[in-house]
Amino acid sequence: MADEKKEPWLNLLALTTVILAVCATLATFKGGGHSTRTVLSQAQASDEWAHYQAKGIKGNLYEVEAMRLKREIELAPKTALPLLEKSLADVEKKVAKYDGEKTEIEKVAKGFEAAKADAQKHGAPFGLAVIYLQIGILLSSIAALLKQKPVYWVGLIVGVVGVVYFVNGFFLFF
Repeated sequence: MADEKKEPWLNLLALTTVILAVCATLATFKGGGHSTRTVLSQAQASDEWAHYQAKGIKGNLYEVEAMRLKREIELAPKTALPLLEKSLADVEKKVAKYDGEKTEIEKVAKGFEAAKADAQKHGAPFGLAVIYLQIGILLSSIAALLKQKPVYWVGLIVGVVGVVYFVNGFFLFF
């Protein structure tokens, strides 16, 4: 069997296919990481909002108690006023405490929501990169099997689009 002469462009095809495959692997890894971060941030935000609601319910119970005490002060004899006013002051401190805690919890929850949005912004380009890179690899493989340069060039162009999306996943330049 005679050795077939290998066409020089096939070496370039092999090299670019490997580069596209490495980029596809890394894009898959980075996209998965951002996807995981999105899910975790959403879960943490949901937990914080549930905590916020719990503090709101507790605060509301003390607000109701404060209204009850105010009404009781209006109707109480003067001898009972100091004790009722002290109770009212204690209850109003607790209302203020829960309002402050809710403000802090809200900041934390919004931080998790911002982290989720950031992860989504970075994850989307990595997902698109994987699609274009895989199509580029597929076309390069077909070009190698059929020894068709035009198919390789199309695959290379599609692969370059994938590489652009891959880089965009890191820097978000578009």
